[in-house]
Order: sequence, then structure tokens, then C-alpha cells
Amino acid sequence: MEIKTILWPTDLSTTSKKALPYVNDLAAKYGARVVLVYVAEDMRRYDHIYGDAGKHLEGLQEMEREKAREHLVRACQEELEGCPSFERFIVQGDPAGEILRVAGEQAADLIVMASRGRGAEVGQYQFNGSVSQKVVGRASVPVLTINPGA
Repeated sequence: MEIKTILWPTDLSTTSKKALPYVNDLAAKYGARVVLVYVAEDMRRYDHIYGDAGKHLEGLQEMEREKAREHLVRACQEELEGCPSFERFIVQGDPAGEILRVAGEQAADLIVMASRGRGAEVGQYQFNGSVSQKVVGRASVPVLTINPGA
């Protein structure tokens, strides 16, 4: 198996960073390019709730994108120093759908992501969170999910 591009979806949380050691190790082993993707919430979907709140929501949306840019730059500089190359994308919309879209556009060979663990727990089994579960179920490439509690 050849891995040229690894996609790391992150929501910038401590939990999502649990995937970083795997991303770094795999990128170093295969000399792979790393693509970071952050999916900003589409706040326009709340516009109907608050009436004509579009202009205010767009301002909040821009603040979120700017914070994401700052965090992704820092992650690239401080935590991906061993990667031969990396790129960052900030997109907006449905997280699973956007992760899969970027994976396709960037020709990702592997998606590495942490499960937030918000999924159901039945007995001794912990199921993936909803985003990771959707990505695993719909991806056309392998997906490595990391248990953040491990």
C-alpha cells in the first residue's frame, strides 16, 4: 500500500489532537503530504431562528474562521515539523460531507481522525462519534479512527 496523502480532520480540540502522533508517524514512514481540514459550522442555518441575523452570524462565522486559521498555523509549525509537506483547508458546511469532499479533491490515500466518543456505548463497546461514523461509512479510502481515551 502506498500512502502519498494523509487527511487529518480536526476540530482543534484536545481530543482531535490525539490523532497527531499517528499522522506524524505515518507521514514520516511514507514521506506523505498531510492535509489538515477544519470544518467551520455553517451558521447561516440558524438565520431563520433569529430572524434577520445574517449580518451578525456572518461576523461570528468570520471570527471562527480566523481563529481556526491561527490554530492551524500553530499546529503546522509546532506539531507537524516532521512532515515533509502539509496544507491547511478551512471549509464550511456539514463536517462529514466536507471531510469526504476534501479527501476526494486532495486525492487522500488515508484519513486519520480521532473519534470524539460522543457515540453510543453498549456494554464494553464504544461506538464512533457521529462525524467519524459517517466518514468511515462513506469514505472511498481507508479511515484510521483513534480512540481518544486510549
